[in-house]
Amino acid sequence: MATARDEGGNGDFAIRPAVPADTALILSLIRGLAEYERLLDLCVVTGEALEKWIFRAGLAEAILGEAGGVPVGFALFYPTFSTFLGKPGLYVEDLFIKPGARGKGYGRQMLRHLARLAVERGCGRLEWACLDWNRPGIAFYTSLGAEPLDAWTTYRLDGGALEGLANGAPSPAGKRPD
Repeated sequence: MATARDEGGNGDFAIRPAVPADTALILSLIRGLAEYERLLDLCVVTGEALEKWIFRAGLAEAILGEAGGVPVGFALFYPTFSTFLGKPGLYVEDLFIKPGARGKGYGRQMLRHLARLAVERGCGRLEWACLDWNRPGIAFYTSLGAEPLDAWTTYRLDGGALEGLANGAPSPAGKRPD
């Protein structure tokens, strides 16, 4: 993935793939996102985990947005597959622009870059989630033509529930077994 220069009128903006030396920077941007989303208490990721899963295992990719050579944002994404489309997709786990750099078109440029990657890779879709209280984010995404999937509810197993299911433990009290 090559570095992309801004084509949206912000000539000082560039997007480049993250490399292992960017691990501490990515970690700080993830913490900035967690703080914005009011979830900093749940953010336990380490630089070692990022290096292991992104750079060594290759399970995800990250891009950095830089204005005048200064990092202002990042996106972390990974491949998915749609059985209905019969095509791969890209899922954007995180997209974050530092508060002082918002409103300059950088987020749009980063999503445009990801859309180009998706098209180049033969993907049928580019997807992400947005917290329902994040009105600025929702307005931004819909301005791009993105549509919310209101009929879908995201489910999550983590921690003890994930381990319990993996190990065949009985369902938690009050939950209906299958």
